[in-house]
Amino acid sequence: MDLHYRVAIFGSARIKEGDKDYKDVFEIARGLAESGFDIVTGGGPGLMQAANAGTKSAHSASRSIGLNIRLPREQEPNAFLDIKQEFNIFSSRLDTFMALSDAVVVAPGGIGTLLELFYAWQLVQVERICETPIILYGEIWTDLLQWLENEVMERELFSKSDMHMMFHVTDPLKVVELIKKIHLDRLKQEHACHNFTKYRNEMKLDNLKAIKSVVESEK
Repeated sequence: MDLHYRVAIFGSARIKEGDKDYKDVFEIARGLAESGFDIVTGGGPGLMQAANAGTKSAHSASRSIGLNIRLPREQEPNAFLDIKQEFNIFSSRLDTFMALSDAVVVAPGGIGTLLELFYAWQLVQVERICETPIILYGEIWTDLLQWLENEVMERELFSKSDMHMMFHVTDPLKVVELIKKIHLDRLKQEHACHNFTKYRNEMKLDNLKAIKSVVESEK
């Protein structure tokens, strides 16, 4: 496994330890770290801490990286970082996230998380980081994705192909499986982004199999 493959995990600083989202992000990061991937977060509390703590819990060679931002209400780096860097300017921090990261996981979050999501999406859309998948984790993103498709895309303000790199996943294990699959394909060929449609079709097939299994069990 390529130890320099890095996954950025974005998410709210306000979600507390013990919350379901905290536990899920911890499990995602641990699964990725066990597979040899470095994890990059904003380095602060909440879901950032969950991701960094999950990375450390794997006891692997994977590195837990934090890119902390100095704020008027001081945001202290969490205690689970192997490497940390502090920034005064959001744009410089965002550029560093994108330069470091080969995949992006967007967990539940607010304004800062949305900023990170749309910045990453913009860069992928204009093919500055073509091979970077953006994985939206959790049910919180369902309505946003529907709005983007039904309102914004419907008015032809962006095209359907602009969403080919976006994946909506609600199972922590499936996040890990998807990133591992993308990474392995990337090792085999130059442009893993060409396979994004294939990954999405496989996810739909898995969902159909799961629904069929539930229906048959209720007969």
